[in-house]
Amino acid sequence: LEKRREIIRSIRKIIMSNLEEISKLAVEETTFGRVEDKIEKNRLAALKTPGIEDLEPTAYSDDNGMTLMERAAYGVIGSIIPSTNPTSSVINNGISMIAGGNSVVFNPHPMAKKSSCFTVSLINQAIVKAGGPPNVLCAIGNPTIDSAQTLMKHPKIRLLVVTGGPAVVKVAMNSGKKVIAAGPGNPPCVVDETADLVKVGRDIVNGAGFDNNIVCICEKEILAVSQIADKLKEEMIKNGAYELKGEQIEKVTKLVIADPGKPGHER
Repeated sequence: LEKRREIIRSIRKIIMSNLEEISKLAVEETTFGRVEDKIEKNRLAALKTPGIEDLEPTAYSDDNGMTLMERAAYGVIGSIIPSTNPTSSVINNGISMIAGGNSVVFNPHPMAKKSSCFTVSLINQAIVKAGGPPNVLCAIGNPTIDSAQTLMKHPKIRLLVVTGGPAVVKVAMNSGKKVIAAGPGNPPCVVDETADLVKVGRDIVNGAGFDNNIVCICEKEILAVSQIADKLKEEMIKNGAYELKGEQIEKVTKLVIADPGKPGHER
């Protein structure tokens, strides 16, 4: 565990030293998001992803003796990385999986393979520098749908960690392996009359605008009680929100929603 602690400390350091480079590379390669927000995402992943501190052993004792429970590694983990978070997902998965004593094979998104693989190489450098073995993390250089399916079906992959759209998550869930998956999110904000509307208006706009709203946990919709709805809109507009009206609503709806929901056809 102490060696893992040293390795994770080294990983955090090398990522912090390359924040701007990996963030720029992710935006240039995918054309998604904003560099300044990617920097904050990568910083958060580097500094706040839990390490070995979550691996405390648990002991039970009674008249019949003592039971000691310690968490064991899975071994080799297969990880699918999305184009929306091609570097921060590698950082987060890498640190947490190494903390558990695992090695990882990443299948990056084809649109983001350069930035994901570069991040993997940085982490491997940090591992070796801290006295760990080479190539604890590996990535497929030319990822495809076939390579992802091969990874999911490989007999020596004991756990799948998948971040992506509903299609890839569905394939992973049907793989017969244990799966930790995160698909698309649609987080609502619920605002009632007790809210600090000045703060709420600012926070919703900042959250929804973060990295151009490509992050699945960013605010996507608002449910507001009627007595504060107009005031909330005013505060959001003050912070840069734009209110659609009339034909604009219909045009934008057709542009961004391919299959609108309706009673009996929820989406």
